[in-house]
Amino acid sequence: MALNEEILKKIEEWTNQPYGKECIDEIKSLQTNEDELRERFAMDLDFGTGGMRGIIRNGTNGMNIYVIAKTTQGLANYIKKVGIKNPKASIAYDSRKFSKEFATEAAIVLASNGIKTYLFKELRPTPELSFAVRHLGCTTGIVVTASHNPKEYNGYKVYWDDGAQVVAPHDKGIIEEVKKVKKLTEVKKDDFDKLIENKMIEIIGEEIDEAFINEILKLAINKDAITKSKVKIVFTPLHGTGVTLVPKALKKLGFNDVIYVDEQMVSDPNFSTVKSPNPEEKETLNMGIQKAKETNADILIATDPDADRMGIVAKNKNGEYVILSGNQIGSILEYYVLSAKQKNNSLPKNGAVVKTIVTTNLQDDIAKSFDVKIFNMLTGFKFIGQKMREFDNDKNYTYLFGGEESYGYLTGTHARDKDAICATLMIAECCAYLKNNGLTLVDYLEEIFTKYGYYDEQTISEGVKGLKGIEIIKKIMEHFRKNKLTSLSGIKVVKSIDYLNEKVPDAEGSNYILAPSDVIQFFMEDGSKITLRPSGTEPKIKFYFSTKDKNKQDAENKTAAFAKDFMPAVHKIIKENS
Repeated sequence: MALNEEILKKIEEWTNQPYGKECIDEIKSLQTNEDELRERFAMDLDFGTGGMRGIIRNGTNGMNIYVIAKTTQGLANYIKKVGIKNPKASIAYDSRKFSKEFATEAAIVLASNGIKTYLFKELRPTPELSFAVRHLGCTTGIVVTASHNPKEYNGYKVYWDDGAQVVAPHDKGIIEEVKKVKKLTEVKKDDFDKLIENKMIEIIGEEIDEAFINEILKLAINKDAITKSKVKIVFTPLHGTGVTLVPKALKKLGFNDVIYVDEQMVSDPNFSTVKSPNPEEKETLNMGIQKAKETNADILIATDPDADRMGIVAKNKNGEYVILSGNQIGSILEYYVLSAKQKNNSLPKNGAVVKTIVTTNLQDDIAKSFDVKIFNMLTGFKFIGQKMREFDNDKNYTYLFGGEESYGYLTGTHARDKDAICATLMIAECCAYLKNNGLTLVDYLEEIFTKYGYYDEQTISEGVKGLKGIEIIKKIMEHFRKNKLTSLSGIKVVKSIDYLNEKVPDAEGSNYILAPSDVIQFFMEDGSKITLRPSGTEPKIKFYFSTKDKNKQDAENKTAAFAKDFMPAVHKIIKENS
């Protein structure tokens, strides 16, 4: 199929000035590769649950200096349009390829548009940017990161004045303005050094680190447990930004027996010691597990490249190292925070826990047992941040804990995004508390399961790359909307929710209705649930299977049966349309 006129027009634009010679030469070299040109120019990068994220390459459908410039000009235009006086911005970036260059380009464009911009001098964690937005009184913030994605990717996340990622109406408003920036010549760009000299760009670093860490240290609940404990911790930042703050924070809180995975303490855009810098994946943790075994550590803690996600491996009483899932880690953190606060009489009467609709219902059960309100938001931590803003405005609930199954947690209100720095300190504190009482994190999880029932979860991702993949994902969702499950593995479906076409409140009795979202859930008569959700940031669709039973083995068997019986229908649709 020949390239259409719109694509040819874009290619013509990108092979002439003001685009740089390297870009022009690269696009021209692809003249005979129509499939690649179609991938790069048939669509523009858009905002999903985590912002704008894509493969590092030239073209409208890639992460590159030109897309960054035009997007940032659109952001600047939106800020002007809503009439904010004396606007300010802060920008951080991770260890990925071109992260510093993209962050600098964004700073230049914002500052050239009259927006005072604070730019971190070196890589810094995403949650620190979230903190910096409010700490510095900024209108907006930007993090250049692709989180835990492979090395070929980079991304760009936009935050608003509350320190949370942009949500409606700002997200749509920004995109509208971005789309209006048709030509690179519309982007305002002054000289970087002059902007520094004129104080329109200010370089920041250690002073924000100090303020951020001090806020996290205030979250400690059992400080005595830390000073008395001899808990041994292995930490790895997986070549990312965790290296900048985690060691300092652990030391300040009183953890002195911390061992580092030296090979992974080095900032490396290629993430050369791992196949993928994702703490959700077992293989990624191998080097850390080996270090834990060598040193007989109690726990391995791993943070992803922008330090907003945290994975852990805990030693049990038999000396075996057990990898905990995101759902399990979140449940442990929630249970520890609520029980510790209850014990020292600091649990507020209007406490709230906020999670996502795909996160385990074990966390709902835990919250209810402490008489804490549970809110279920759409997938993406920005919606948890949005709920925190509502709490600030309405003064009706006190935020205690938030989390999502994809290894993101927040135990304080200092940031409005998931924070692996504070999660690291809280899980370390919990581990210390337990060790003082002769227990491990694995024992603690068993205690939780015994009290609330055994939950088991499995997530299956089906990657369907390219433009054709987008159509296949649509067909999968259309199929299950038209052919709703009535039973699975012999268990009856008692309820279904189509979040795209139904009005769903975020909590029992709440007046807040979730925004329409392309998600379908099926609820079984035994309390199990199945969720279908296309990813907002990657070319894939995810299927979440969650079960509950009287013991671990029965729960795991049920999850396996659900996946086995459900996925063939999905694979058939993919095969028929590939």
